[in-house]
This record gives sequence, structure tokens and C-alpha cells, in this order.
Amino acid sequence: MNVLIIEDEKALADELEIFLTNYNYICEICYTGTTGSEKIAVNLYDFILIDLGLPDYDGLDLLKEAKKNNPEAICIILTARAEVYDRIKGLDLGADDYLAKPFSLLELQSRMQAITRRRFGLNQNLIDLSGFLINLTERTITYYNTEINTITKKEFDLIAYLILHKNRTLTRSQLSEHIWGSIINDDYDSNYIDAHIKNIRKKLNAHAPPDWLETVRGLGYKIKINS
Repeated sequence: MNVLIIEDEKALADELEIFLTNYNYICEICYTGTTGSEKIAVNLYDFILIDLGLPDYDGLDLLKEAKKNNPEAICIILTARAEVYDRIKGLDLGADDYLAKPFSLLELQSRMQAITRRRFGLNQNLIDLSGFLINLTERTITYYNTEINTITKKEFDLIAYLILHKNRTLTRSQLSEHIWGSIINDDYDSNYIDAHIKNIRKKLNAHAPPDWLETVRGLGYKIKINS
């Protein structure tokens, strides 16, 4: 999932990038609010982390821009400001959460996961798909207690992202943008998405057919989860 980090403290921004990258997020850093505003205007993100105390830009104005241009993005305010007014104002403007500096990176990551689950209607990290148990936190897949350890990081990212958007068809371009951080052109041969799906099916088929992983001809892929 794509994360935009708008933070003028370079050491903290770099630390956030390293930490979140280790958790398989794709990160971009902006050290100024001006650059962050430009990024928000042209790119789509899953998460936008905004420092309120930027020297060149009001963080609350950035939040407004984020909610206008990236309405589906999860916005989290990161700031040293302690005033209750700033928290309330940020939440009223649509921020999904608020973390006061200094904060724990593990807490940030935990909150990002919790917000994601709520946003996409998942009540737990364990998803049972016809005997395949997907653990979104531990990033493991087991089939009736047998762990499938041949799934690569990117293959798991694909499965997890499709689970978040359960019962919704995602195009190859959407999967490429959110998993690889790049948008494929409609004229571009996007077989690498198909190849990853084919590999996933092959590895899962060694245990049982993953009928819940569906190809929507001419559109893309989806994971079907019965409510």
C-alpha cells in the first residue's frame, strides 16, 4: 500500500520510511508542505501522514487538500502540537487518527492496520477462505494447519489487497499502482500481474483449489468472501 509522508524533520521522515518499508508499505517522502501539496494533487495514496508543524505550509490546509484530492486515503496527523483544538480541528476535517510526537513506530503501524480493517469492514486479522487461513498481521497462509511458505512477499501483498477490497473487482492498473507503486499504461503488456496470480493459484492448488480467487474477464481480479 502507498504511503505519503509529509514531515520536515528529515531524520524522523527517513526513520518512518525505513520502518514502514520493512512492513511492506511503499513510501514517498516530502520534506516540505509545498512538495506534499504537489504530490497530493496528482497521485493517489492509501495513507497520508501529515505533520501539522510544517514551516512552509499549514498542515490543516494540507489535510483539506488530501481529503479533496485523495478522498479514499487514510489520513493520520503527526504533530508536536499539544493543543486540544488542533486535534479536534484535524478530526473535524476528516483525519482518521492523531498521534502526538514523540510516538512509537509500532503504535503507528498498529493504528494503520486497525484503521484499514475498520475502513474495509474486516473485524479481525484472520481470514478463513475455504480452509485457507490468511493472517494479515503475521503475513502467513496456512491450509488446515499446514503453512504455505512458498508465497512471496508480493504475492501475499496481492492477496491481502484483494482481501481488503473483498467482492470488488480490481483492475491490473489498480493492483500495479497499490502493490508496486507504479501505474501501468493501458497499452502496456501487464502480464506480470497475471503471472503473479497464476503463481499464487499454482501454489495454493497444491493444497486445494482457491475458488475464492476469481478472474473477471476483461476487467481484473477479485476475492470473493461470503458475509
